[in-house]
Amino acid sequence: MSNRRYSRLLAAATLATGLTAFSGTAFGPVLPGTAGAEPSTTAPSTTTPFTTPNTDTCPNKTTPPSPIDSSEVPEPGQQAPAALPIPDPPIGGKRLGGCGVILPAGAAPLPEGISATAWEVADLDSGAVLAAKDPHGRYRPASTIKVLLAAVAIPALDLDTVVTGTQDDANADGTRVGIGPGGKYTNKQLFQALIMASGNDAAHAISTQLGGDDATVAKMNAMAKRLQAFDTRAASPSGLDGPGMSTSAYDLAMLFRHSMTLPLFAELIHTEQVDFPGFPADPKIPGDKDHPGFPIANDNHLLFEYDGAIGGKTGYTDDARQTFVAAAERNGRRYVVSLLKADVRPFRPWEQAAKLLDWAYALPAGSSIGTMPDGSAAANPSVALASPPAPQSEAAPEPDTGSGDHQDLRTVLIVGGVFLVVALLLAARRLSRRR
Repeated sequence: MSNRRYSRLLAAATLATGLTAFSGTAFGPVLPGTAGAEPSTTAPSTTTPFTTPNTDTCPNKTTPPSPIDSSEVPEPGQQAPAALPIPDPPIGGKRLGGCGVILPAGAAPLPEGISATAWEVADLDSGAVLAAKDPHGRYRPASTIKVLLAAVAIPALDLDTVVTGTQDDANADGTRVGIGPGGKYTNKQLFQALIMASGNDAAHAISTQLGGDDATVAKMNAMAKRLQAFDTRAASPSGLDGPGMSTSAYDLAMLFRHSMTLPLFAELIHTEQVDFPGFPADPKIPGDKDHPGFPIANDNHLLFEYDGAIGGKTGYTDDARQTFVAAAERNGRRYVVSLLKADVRPFRPWEQAAKLLDWAYALPAGSSIGTMPDGSAAANPSVALASPPAPQSEAAPEPDTGSGDHQDLRTVLIVGGVFLVVALLLAARRLSRRR
């Protein structure tokens, strides 16, 4: 899809909702310091020279960087959880225990302008890790943790079940898709809002069905442990920062790979736009009217701008900064790329991901610095990674020509026209010969 078409989608979606704030991921206001989309569409101008963060000394081996706000202060009477244990040997292989840039033999120099403090590129199908920077360093996931929430919730919930929106859903902090009290939503629509538009209100509606936030977080952390994502600990279902929140570039790529075994997840990360239901007028608000439905667009620019993009998930909080995970396919090879604690300078996260993917596709065959565990695929060899649906052709469909009689008439006219043209050509040839 072109930039122009993507802009039209966003403009149409914004007008349809009647909201003044459209974050690029959802049709609700994005509050400072909350999980959601990239906070701006233009990189800030600056005169400070850009330098890629150096992680050679392993500054985040145990815990993420210090927070800049109070989002991780424990509630009164509670304590912050202890740092997660560090596996020894490192998950995925010895080389993945390094903290700086780790490249395979024969690799070309990395592309310039990668601002992500940690990143990884891996083969989505084989699990081979192709290259990384601080792969097991611990950082905050922001809304990319919704990949783990989806992995827990999609198998657990009936997609056709209709859920009634609540005021608590509508009051969710951060990016909201626009769930309203009294609105009727199928679970599939909630997953569309969660995965495509990063709606924290959708995350709340989903976690409520799983037993509430605490129960959902416990299920997410149990799955992370089962998949050997030992750098990962969720503190909220949505990605809002909280005490102990953590993941790594390695874990994020691995969690994404696991979620790709779910056909619905693979479908939704590849979906460009869907219609989302509205909700009824609130009788408690004088003069309130019914709120009509509106379209929601996928918030991942890589999907629209990168040839072969499969889809992915974005994230942002003040503490996490830019986070990103996505996949693409080229010449039969499907790669996943994850970025943590990135910046919009000198390129936006999806552009950095595109640069790393281009670079990885040019690596020599068989390149590897480690592996990802097979997870659920190992327990069930029949489980294959899902593929996104084939993109639909944008060509206009054949118009309805009506009844069979009209079809026959059109055929007669076409055949008759051909004979008429042939007859005229023969007549012209005879006249020419007479001259």
